[in-house]
Amino acid sequence: MGSTDPSPDFTDLNGNGVLDPYEDPGLTPEERADDLLGRLSLAEKVGLMFHTVIEPGPGGELLDTPGRISKSPTREVVGVKHLTHFNVHALGTAREAARWNNAIQRLARTTPHGVPVTISTDPRHAFTENSGVSFTAGAFSQWPESLGLAALGDPEAVRRFADIARREYLAVGIRAALHPQVDLATEPRWGRQAQTFGSSAERAARYVAAYLDGFQGAELGPGSVACTTKHFPGGGPQKDGEDAHFPYGREQVYPGGRFEEHLAPFRAAIARGTAAIMPYYGMPVGLELGGEPVEEVGFGYNRRIVTGLLRDELGYDGVVVTDWELVNDNVVGDRVLPARAWGVEHLDPRGRMLKVLEAGCDQFGGEECVDLLLDLVRSGEVGEARIDVSARRLLLVKFRLGLFDDPFVDEDAAEEVVGAAEFVRAGREAQSRSVTVLENRGGLLPLTGRRRVYAEGLTAEAAARLGEVVPDPASADLAVVRLNAPYEHRDDLFLEAWFHQGSLDFPPGLVSRLARVAAAAPLVLDVTLDRPAVLTPLAELASALVVDYGTSDEALVDALTGVTPPEGRLPFEIPRSMAAVRASREDVPDDTANPLYPAGHGLGGSLPA
Repeated sequence: MGSTDPSPDFTDLNGNGVLDPYEDPGLTPEERADDLLGRLSLAEKVGLMFHTVIEPGPGGELLDTPGRISKSPTREVVGVKHLTHFNVHALGTAREAARWNNAIQRLARTTPHGVPVTISTDPRHAFTENSGVSFTAGAFSQWPESLGLAALGDPEAVRRFADIARREYLAVGIRAALHPQVDLATEPRWGRQAQTFGSSAERAARYVAAYLDGFQGAELGPGSVACTTKHFPGGGPQKDGEDAHFPYGREQVYPGGRFEEHLAPFRAAIARGTAAIMPYYGMPVGLELGGEPVEEVGFGYNRRIVTGLLRDELGYDGVVVTDWELVNDNVVGDRVLPARAWGVEHLDPRGRMLKVLEAGCDQFGGEECVDLLLDLVRSGEVGEARIDVSARRLLLVKFRLGLFDDPFVDEDAAEEVVGAAEFVRAGREAQSRSVTVLENRGGLLPLTGRRRVYAEGLTAEAAARLGEVVPDPASADLAVVRLNAPYEHRDDLFLEAWFHQGSLDFPPGLVSRLARVAAAAPLVLDVTLDRPAVLTPLAELASALVVDYGTSDEALVDALTGVTPPEGRLPFEIPRSMAAVRASREDVPDDTANPLYPAGHGLGGSLPA
């Protein structure tokens, strides 16, 4: 029962002139959610259960057409389909991002109960540009990938990163993070390792706690960014390292019997109050829990995993959001990525949706097919009480974040906070510190003095900090070369070209060419690792061999010259050969025979100051 508003803070979200309980900031989030749940129409409750991609329009305006990846105009998904959770892709300047947030929140205020929008994002503070995984930093401060944070061996550095990222997100209205990714990097070929904390379960558990502290705080509140910890129950043990985005990578296997080890970071995340958890696409093969076989269907469809393990055994009662497109194929232009309906390919979208709901998930990632769920309720195949369970969980997060009271941001403040000089400095320092020195023959590092330098993969400005840049190794005193870790290029399915998969071997032609460079001048070689690489032939050539996990040219030069000494330690082992990789077990950390460099290796601490 409502009353006229006695408070200047009152916002009449439903326009009835009365302070209804859900509009009352003095009540608990639980009281407010319970009140609003009873007021919402079935269509509004169903809309809460979809979380899809959205794209801003030019200059921070609303996009009134379908986007490059988003399927519907903004006014349609908010005003007609009643969606209130959106994963934002491309963002412009900080001011434009803030302006767009305010525009979509104003649009949300025009809906029957003024339910605010929750804007989410994949990671966007590092170097990976992949619409299925992560975005480069753009206007935000730039940091190493999570592998680089792991290489620092410092949970406080993780918490500091998360706190800075939280402040930048808040400034532009991003209130949900589709991260951290706490899968263990146990299969060297797997293409999703850059955003993990490496192969160690103990380290991932410590780091996810620090990460959640920085983003969410002790509990969700108006200053928090709600985190989705993924991918439950651990997406690392992909058969042959193939990624489960794609049909050939659907199987997840446990030849070493290490299923429980992969759960450790999720136990830590649950203990720290993660707002949401996302199951992976993978389909467990040959897995038994409690002496019973687990159904061989993708984890998002898997009742034994979502309800039996996550809800009942681990006691998690927060939001479970599926990974993207478990119901419908993803069609972008003339490119297609089949629905990741692994193990249930024979079901139609209706059957897949039922399977997800029966598993115990609350929200459909990457989907906006509200009519399908409405029809399932109206036909009696899904009870409205089941919808209420998930809708209440989703509303609780919005109330705890304070979105119902003030979802708007200050455009001027956004420009001051995002990419602030102190944040940029902290990110650059972390990039340099995370550089890992694997070889330093003859004490070549740190580089001092002025030399004639031959450089590849460095900007002219960064190379010039090392000395006089020359065009030919034969006339150089030093060669500095940057490489990316190798992968097999694939480009059949949508998104496939952006995933680095397949062999970890460098092509023989590159090795031969670098041998000629090394014969002409001492070679300093840096390899950017988004997953391990077989460095064996290169380690023999380089006078100094370093690896990074997302480092700008300027930050790398800071590390090589000792301006910011490199401290990194490998967050996973470096295999000696692809034969050793193929013989290793997918679920066992650091399992290749006679690795070239073991996990934890790094010479940075022994370099002269």
